[in-house]
Amino acid sequence: MFTKRILGLAAAAVVTLGGIAAAQDMAFFRIGTGGTAGTYYPIGGLLANAISAPPGSRPCEDGGACGVPGLVASALAANGSVANVNAIMGGTLESGFAQGDVAAWAYTGTGIWEGKPKAEKLRAIANLYPESIHLVASEASGIKSVADLKGKRVSLDEPGSGTLVDAQLILAAAGLTEKDITPEYLKPDQAADRMKDGAMDAFFFVGGYPAGAIAELASQHKVTIVPLDGDAATKVLESKFFAKDTIPAGTYEGMAGDVPTIAVGAQWVTSADQPEELIYNITKALWNDATRAQLDAGHAKGKMIVKENATAGLGLPLHPGAERFYKEAGLLK
Repeated sequence: MFTKRILGLAAAAVVTLGGIAAAQDMAFFRIGTGGTAGTYYPIGGLLANAISAPPGSRPCEDGGACGVPGLVASALAANGSVANVNAIMGGTLESGFAQGDVAAWAYTGTGIWEGKPKAEKLRAIANLYPESIHLVASEASGIKSVADLKGKRVSLDEPGSGTLVDAQLILAAAGLTEKDITPEYLKPDQAADRMKDGAMDAFFFVGGYPAGAIAELASQHKVTIVPLDGDAATKVLESKFFAKDTIPAGTYEGMAGDVPTIAVGAQWVTSADQPEELIYNITKALWNDATRAQLDAGHAKGKMIVKENATAGLGLPLHPGAERFYKEAGLLK
């Protein structure tokens, strides 16, 4: 379920249904993100503010909002990739963030979507940034590899999250199943609290670094960022959606060296039912100079959201409005 935590402009107005409020000449556009302790949530807030320009806003050239005229966007905390795709297809969200693998599987009805109705109307607005797979272990647990998770208390994140999907892939690549561990299904901040209390050995998190929940935990508790490499990583990397990645030394307190891991793209997706002109204008606002400044200043991962990578690694079609913008910008033929 979506929480009542909302980022973006005119939050009170957004808890009404999204859509067009004709009397106010105002359009509402929601972005489903993830848990408040992850990366989707703050990035969603940045983008919501960047693309918003409510009626009565000062013009961009006068130092006001440089978003879509009349648009009020908001970022909603949610369960993550799978939940966002389902909400978009169900019409309860206008857009949301999803991992590249989850979005492609949903659109094609493969992978974790095998046997489920295809999300045939799912469309991409942009590929945003690489999400790093974190495996965080209590130093006291002695966990140094995925294989060491056997018999341990491990949180895989909530149902509906992309983290749970990828955690299951990594366990399988290492020859483990959820029966080989004591699994729990908690968001990273909840798992971190359990670890502080000595009730959790390790947890997975997929998102941009530095992640707030992990940074807070590492400042209070000795943890290990476990490498994802070797044969298990090689198996996961056979999928075109994943790439080798590195969490740099010093990202979290106690990290003396770089840690190899795997990354998957974070993508902004919507429905083919959203109007072409609206998505065109949102895409245009996403890549204007004012948004660039907000992304660079607002979050460490914001600097990695660049126009040149906007169409990279997509396993589903672009929305026609986004496609039109990228063609005009010379990013697509």
